[in-house]
Amino acid sequence: MAHILKTIRSTTFKGVFVIILLASTSAYAQLYTFSKQELIDYTAKSPFDRLADGRPKVPDAMIERARDLSSEEVWAGLHEEGFKNQYADGFQVLHPGKTMVGRAFTVQFMPLRADVDEITKNKAKQRGLHDLTNQTAIDMLQPGDVLVVDLFGKKVDGTIVGDNLFYYVMKATNGGGLVVDGSIRDLDGIAKIDMPAYFRSADPTPIGNVMLTGINVPIRIGGVTVMPGDLVVGDREGVYFVPPQFVKEVLDHADETHIHDEWTKKKFDEGKYKSSEIYGAPKDPKLQEEYREYLKNRLDEIYKQRSSQ
Repeated sequence: MAHILKTIRSTTFKGVFVIILLASTSAYAQLYTFSKQELIDYTAKSPFDRLADGRPKVPDAMIERARDLSSEEVWAGLHEEGFKNQYADGFQVLHPGKTMVGRAFTVQFMPLRADVDEITKNKAKQRGLHDLTNQTAIDMLQPGDVLVVDLFGKKVDGTIVGDNLFYYVMKATNGGGLVVDGSIRDLDGIAKIDMPAYFRSADPTPIGNVMLTGINVPIRIGGVTVMPGDLVVGDREGVYFVPPQFVKEVLDHADETHIHDEWTKKKFDEGKYKSSEIYGAPKDPKLQEEYREYLKNRLDEIYKQRSSQ
């Protein structure tokens, strides 16, 4: 790596944010990305292996487990860790009944500024990148990724994909998904494609009047700072971005929540108890002991089932 230039920019909506511009000697020669080592440094608490680009690789088995999570369950797990700014909502949800789960691949755009854009493109060409467009980032996607894009809420000319590129994202990520703080186009065509997506608006215009300023750097989606490699979990309510170091705790906590809800409804089905006697925790010591035994047995069953798969 020949040179690292750090620039700080401030916008009306985003405050101060640091973008690291790298002149890499790698095959991609990317100008706008954390180096592999920087991704490791900024996500050092992750307990998992790494993807080739340096992002934490939340295991596939955990990604599959996360498909049963709800926003409330993720909230409970992260709230206990003191991480209270990991949830974004207010999106249009393409397939409300389809859970979105995957590893965050982050992309950032800014409003076009011609003098900055000209220099940026010239530097990119010197390093073998002849275009800096939405497809520059899209072509880097891997299986299991969720494309997470900061387009600063832009509607007109803020369309990250239409139906053709949406289809490509689905194929490249194996159906991972899309989150864009911006818009999409060709909604009728996109709606026929079986991949979850969260977007602010739909608009017929193609993407324009913007410049690509970051690939796999920290970005902001709503009130959330999203890191490359975060576990992305979306349901019909909104999207959670889970730091990798908390994924196991969130999943284990969700197992217990599922079992608690299961037991609670069973007791309600018996018709013997008022809600306050059972929920949120049983009051009677005998019922408390019954629940502890039920929890232990069900957890044992779940662990045995997973170990045999």
